[in-house]
Amino acid sequence: MPSSADNPTSPFTLVEFQVVLLRRMADHNADLVDDARRELGVSVTRMQEANRRWQMLLRSPRVRAAQSRHRAILGAPEWTTSRRIGDLDCEAWQWPVPLWPDLRFEVLLAPGGAVWNEWLVRAPDAKPPELHTVEDLYPWSCTVDEAARAFSPARPMEGSAPSRWGLAFTAPDTDGHRHEVVAEFTWGLLQRTMIGGRRVL
Repeated sequence: MPSSADNPTSPFTLVEFQVVLLRRMADHNADLVDDARRELGVSVTRMQEANRRWQMLLRSPRVRAAQSRHRAILGAPEWTTSRRIGDLDCEAWQWPVPLWPDLRFEVLLAPGGAVWNEWLVRAPDAKPPELHTVEDLYPWSCTVDEAARAFSPARPMEGSAPSRWGLAFTAPDTDGHRHEVVAEFTWGLLQRTMIGGRRVL
């Protein structure tokens, strides 16, 4: 008899959802991901299995619409708001993610309910980080929006894989020297900072 691991429509828990977020981050910050995985009480094998089942869920012809899938896994959004993007009125849904208490997982819905974007953002009532220099840009310290605002103008860059984004901008170091910086994000959370193709933090 097939197990739930072989059934893409079987219940997917919040812990497994967080593991899926972590799996994409492991390429850049394996140590941080290992610590978070242990905090969740999840083995490497279970992490691999959760990611495999998530991919099956996304590809399954029986899978529910993306917005309903998020509700089924995460429950009703903790916070919703309307957001104007260009000429369109969109809707943003946010849920807490226990691994990052100051962040929320946000799904941005276009008119008609199609999912335009899904990533981690700062919680509405959380204090944002102070970003002034390159040294402030360490892994998991900020979101895409926060870095873009702090070091405006920032140029968006295509990510190397789904759920990844990049920003290019100029930022000073603590000695006041300015650098051309590329910051790379996964699920909207900073993973690494590059100067001249070399990782600095």
